[in-house]
This record gives sequence, C-alpha cells and structure tokens, in this order.
Amino acid sequence: MTQLKIGEYNELEASRESPHGMYLHSSEGELLLPNRFVGELKPGQNIKVFVYTDSEDRLVATTQVPKATADSFASLRVKEVTTVGAFLDWGLDKDLLLPYREQLHPVKAEDQVVVRVITDPKTNRVIAISKIQAFIEKDADELEEKQAVELMVYDKTPLGYKVLIERRYEGLLYQNELFEQIKLGDVKQGFIKKLREDGKIDVSLQQQGVEGMQEARSDLYTLLQEAGGFLPYHDKSDAEEIKAALNMSKKAFKRAVGILYREKKIRITDQGIELNR
Repeated sequence: MTQLKIGEYNELEASRESPHGMYLHSSEGELLLPNRFVGELKPGQNIKVFVYTDSEDRLVATTQVPKATADSFASLRVKEVTTVGAFLDWGLDKDLLLPYREQLHPVKAEDQVVVRVITDPKTNRVIAISKIQAFIEKDADELEEKQAVELMVYDKTPLGYKVLIERRYEGLLYQNELFEQIKLGDVKQGFIKKLREDGKIDVSLQQQGVEGMQEARSDLYTLLQEAGGFLPYHDKSDAEEIKAALNMSKKAFKRAVGILYREKKIRITDQGIELNR
C-alpha cells in the first residue's frame, strides 16, 4: 500500500460506511471522510482526497481544495491571532496555524502573509512558517533577463522588498523603482531586470528596454483617453507628481510622450499633453 502523504492529495479506497461518514483505507490505518464529502462513494471505490489532521490530531480526509499543499509557498490571509499563533485561511474548514516561533514578523487579522506550508515531522500536523529563507532555491539558471514572472512580496528591507520569484527564487524589488503601493503578501506580475554575478536577482514591476517603452506608451495613451484627452503634465512637471498621478517614472513618462508625439497621437502644450482629435 502506498505511504500516506499528510498535507497532500492521496487516492484512497473506501472501506466501510459509518454514521459519521465513510472510512478510507490507508497505510496509517483507517481515516474518516465526513458525510458531507461522501456523495455517491461506495465501499471498494477509490477517491482522491486531501489528508490532514483535525483539532484533536486525528487523520481526516476532505474533498475541499486547499490554497496550498505541503512543501509549497502561498500568500494567505490571517483570520485571527490567538495565544498559540496566527490562524490562516487556506480554503479548508480547519484554519492553518502559523505558530509564533515560525513567524518572520508579527501579524494581525486581515494581513496577507507569505508562508511555506509544511508537515511537522514531530506531530504530523500541517502548519505554516513565514521564516522561509531555508526553502528558497539558489540555482536560478532557468531565468532570463526581461522574463515575465510572478512575484510574491514577503519581506521589507532598507532597499525595497524581498520577493519570491515563481515561488522558488529570491529577488529584490527596489523602493525607488516602485510607482504603486506595495505591501507584504502582495502577488504581482513582474520582470527579471538583472541576473547579477553574485547570484542575486533584481526584479521590476515594469518591463525593461524597448518592451518597457512600448508598455509605458500604451499606459499613457490609455490614461489620456480616460482623462478626456488631456493630462496636465510635461517635461517640467515634478517627478513625484508624475509618479503619484501616472504610476510611472518621469523618465518613462518622457519616453512615452516622445513615442506618442512621433506617432502624431498627441500635441505638447505649456499646460500639458493633449490627444490629437
């Protein structure tokens, strides 16, 4: 019989019915699939279930789909904080415990927190930990500069934010290159900016090079249309004002203006930029 994997999906055979549900065969003995998940299941049939432990540390099966399984990363919402730690919403009836000793930073209700889901080898309980450094892969040979990637924001540094790249590698998102509000737990689409010789990876929320210029051009054109054809910004406008209003750097703004002007999409005035009608 295949070894039961706690905190993961297992295909198990139904063995017998009970008033509380259906008992399933496993390498660890029988475990209960509660009545509301049984459906048309009959003894002798197989079913794919997620296995974890209940509040009394008994093995239990469910057909509910968790937001993360053992040995994976996820950004999860804190539902409540108690004397034993924080409880996270991971899509199951029983919330996922993030113990105090495993917290990178203290959290409060409604925070998003990036965690590694693990099965505690001492207790067989599925728990979360936000001290994730030991689980981050070092060899990022498959990444390429300008590649589009998922970024998961997990820590703040003096330079900016540490992120998980594709839920595997670590990267740095620089504060001075951010043109929108970022908070811990955010999951963003981003790009590989630079693969450094020391193995560190710089990332950005904006595409770099020609692709980045075209993206800024498209964004600015859309903003002009949404604003009725006029925006009160030009090359003498304050960089922080442009950043706050348009979510782009002044450099990107000026490049986008140049492209739109050459395309004869806009005209430039002392008051700002206007769409050509």
